[in-house]
Amino acid sequence: MDRVALRGLKARGHHGVFPKEREEGQTFIVDLVLGLDTRPAAADDDLSKTVHYGIVAEEVVAVVEGDPVDLIETLAERIAFSCLKHAPVLEVEVCVHKPDAPITVPFDDVTVTITRSRV
Repeated sequence: MDRVALRGLKARGHHGVFPKEREEGQTFIVDLVLGLDTRPAAADDDLSKTVHYGIVAEEVVAVVEGDPVDLIETLAERIAFSCLKHAPVLEVEVCVHKPDAPITVPFDDVTVTITRSRV
């Protein structure tokens, strides 16, 4: 399976279990790896035979900016579902970063990574 990756998609969302997170919001960063067969598109040099990663990026940002959830696990699941709506995408790996998570000790990042497929 071939891979198309989008790294560092940024959007402001209001996800989290604490009232401050819901009220003020914070930046979330999303990395995606889309699994598909790129051979038909490459053979014909035809965008319609692959995934339009620009559209996927816009849809992912809309999910992050959309209805709030408590857990980034839930957010990752919603993002994966959105990506799998594209017919050429057979599998997706979603990594959601929450670099401003409300943690009381020094840290660089918090992530949740999931893999979902049509099978």
